[in-house]
Amino acid sequence: MIATRMSPTRRTALHFALVAPLLAQDTGQTPARPGQHPLPEPDEDTRLPNGKSQKDAISKQAHEEALKDVESLIHLAEDLRDELKHAGEYVMSVSSLKKTEEIEKLARHIRGKLKA
Repeated sequence: MIATRMSPTRRTALHFALVAPLLAQDTGQTPARPGQHPLPEPDEDTRLPNGKSQKDAISKQAHEEALKDVESLIHLAEDLRDELKHAGEYVMSVSSLKKTEEIEKLARHIRGKLKA
């Protein structure tokens, strides 16, 4: 027996495939895929009210945040080093373990920001 009913997902995909090009012809635009935002023009640069470039302002702010995060990372690492120096050879405090976790979390955060 052959199933004659279409699943709702298939029906939606078929509807989009058939109707979207027709709508695009009416407006003169190409259809966007669901969940996809149209990209701005690469040469287009928005200006802030003070006349500065928005891209430059965002870049400067991201750089300052990265420097602040790296300073925090250095501070945590130095605190951990001092704790390990003062602790015994076979002793590892809970606060030292927590600091290592904070260091890992902050390092991942910095790496994620720099990749983006």
